[in-house]
Amino acid sequence: MTQTIEMPTITTGLSTAVAASAQATQQVALDLETRAYEDAAAESAAKKAKKAQAEAVRKAEAKKKAEAKAKAEAAERAERASRTAERTTLSAPAASSSGNSSSASAPSSSSSTATGSAAAIVAFAKAQVGDAYVSGGTGPNAWDCSGLVQAAYRTVGVDLPRVSQSQSTAGTPVSLDNLQPGDILYWGGAGSAYHVAIYVGGGEFVGAQNSSTGTVQRSLDYDRPTGAVRVL
Repeated sequence: MTQTIEMPTITTGLSTAVAASAQATQQVALDLETRAYEDAAAESAAKKAKKAQAEAVRKAEAKKKAEAKAKAEAAERAERASRTAERTTLSAPAASSSGNSSSASAPSSSSSTATGSAAAIVAFAKAQVGDAYVSGGTGPNAWDCSGLVQAAYRTVGVDLPRVSQSQSTAGTPVSLDNLQPGDILYWGGAGSAYHVAIYVGGGEFVGAQNSSTGTVQRSLDYDRPTGAVRVL
């Protein structure tokens, strides 16, 4: 005898509930997918914004450095032009009073090797290269031109006057063709010099130049001095 099993009858209410449940499940899936897309888009936008900000900062810093470099170079050119003009005005009487040569070539008979006290002065001056220039500065990390010269000579027990005008007459006048390491170079007239530096040999000097360049070692041809005096 065959037994017949009757299947439950799906009522309209049950069918509606199943459909609603399926629709709700589908909606949740769509919502999750939409949120995932939105989160991914937000993350991508944040990364792009961060990258753009970093690039903007980099460009701003590069521009700032370029402007600072251009400003420093312009200041240095102006400083050199000013000294050249003043030296042109004062070089004739200065050369007459000091007996120095006005030759534009590098000293041919100058000594390039420092010994004794001169070596100590040169070593001190070179050790300050890279320090800042500050008007009235006397060290240990910032100088003006005469403050550096005075400090260098103080290392060997020589007490020089404080200002460049007095330092330009503090020793025996020597020719620019007969310089020795440790000699004091000056720009302007003897007794009215506006800048001083120390000859370190090899046709070069060390001086606290200006706020843009600081303390530097340069060739005499960079900015020819008016004269020189020898203290040692």
